[in-house]
Amino acid sequence: MREIKVGMIGFGTVGSGVAKILQKNSKLIENRMGAKIVLKRIADVDLETNRGVRLKHGVLTRKAEEVIKDSGIDIVMELIGGIEPAKTFILQAIRNRKHVVTANKALLALHGDEIFRAAQRFGVDVNFEASVGGGIPLIRSIKEGLVANRIQSIFGILNGTSNYILTKMTDEGRGFKEVLKEAQEKGYAEADPTYDVEGIDAAHKLAILIRLAFGTPIRFKDIFIGGISEITPLDIQFGKEFGYRIKLLAIAKIDSGKIEARVHPTMIPEDHLLSTVGGVFNAIYIKGDAVGPTLFYGQGAGQMPTGSAVVGDLVELGRNLLVHAAGRRVPLLSYQESAIGKIALKEMDDVVMPFYMRFSALDRPRVLSRISGILGRNGISISAVIQKGRQVNGAVPVVMMTHEAREKSVHQALREIDRLGVILGKTVFIRVENELE
Repeated sequence: MREIKVGMIGFGTVGSGVAKILQKNSKLIENRMGAKIVLKRIADVDLETNRGVRLKHGVLTRKAEEVIKDSGIDIVMELIGGIEPAKTFILQAIRNRKHVVTANKALLALHGDEIFRAAQRFGVDVNFEASVGGGIPLIRSIKEGLVANRIQSIFGILNGTSNYILTKMTDEGRGFKEVLKEAQEKGYAEADPTYDVEGIDAAHKLAILIRLAFGTPIRFKDIFIGGISEITPLDIQFGKEFGYRIKLLAIAKIDSGKIEARVHPTMIPEDHLLSTVGGVFNAIYIKGDAVGPTLFYGQGAGQMPTGSAVVGDLVELGRNLLVHAAGRRVPLLSYQESAIGKIALKEMDDVVMPFYMRFSALDRPRVLSRISGILGRNGISISAVIQKGRQVNGAVPVVMMTHEAREKSVHQALREIDRLGVILGKTVFIRVENELE
């Protein structure tokens, strides 16, 4: 039986998961692929830690170059993460005409253009299924399963850590800091959780999805990013009273020929499928013009789910090599290179949507009318109001849901409202998405 020889750089959590899958399911993979995947070389700085995988003598090395320059290796997996030395290793592998598999979303979001240009130049493939959605077969679905569709919108819960925190806060009424600490103790959150809770990780993944779905390059810095660290149990509770749940949502959609690209806490209707996604799970809701709405759901991280996606990439590349030595069957970024073009991004100030607002007001006459007057002068109309008699930190919460309003107008109105003498503290606002269909 023909063999496809592969090398691995990085033998940590994901790398050891890949090795376990290749060993455990070797016969299954052979039966489906018609060839055997042979893990020929693994490079890692730590050769002493027991990963629970038995390897032949000589497979392990501390030198990545021994993987990259091995003429017998067809495919190189980069599984160390981060920007450097991962970027250097990938580019070296490409120049040595090795096909590449990576799970490195941050690297692809920030330096994908350079990597894909190099792959195009040297005629090799770069597969990255595990970079978005962990074990969910999402990228392959966009590149192949939805190839007949114009993608109209993407709404994604793309970070399991933030989703776990928001789920616990919603179900148990606990505060952000308390739940974050629990998530860290359980290993769901890093010691420094900034990338997860501030939306950066989800934005890395959104940048990759936008390239694939819309056939346009995007600069990571152009994606609007907001996190969940300021979300409170009080706002979660008021959201429930309006019929909403709060999720950290990655959003990309075409509106009037421009792309909206944003990540932020979002109130979505509690009867929508995305509202039911709890814990560390991911879900991506994609609408195509022909297929309509589709939902992809599963584990977005973890040793074995991510390892599953990496092995899926190995099998795809292996199948290509069995048919044609050059490998490439599907374009690197879903679109033919000549068809990739710039699509303008909509400025965040120009995005239109409903808003949730919570004002901390003194219990005095005409407060509501003064607030609504300022909103009205800025073209913002109110769809619902909740005014509680109880005091919170010396003020009475006045909560409103608006009709669709322009982001810039909302900021202008809130600046004016927050200067009123009857308003204590900065007004809380959360964006709302009603039209997810």
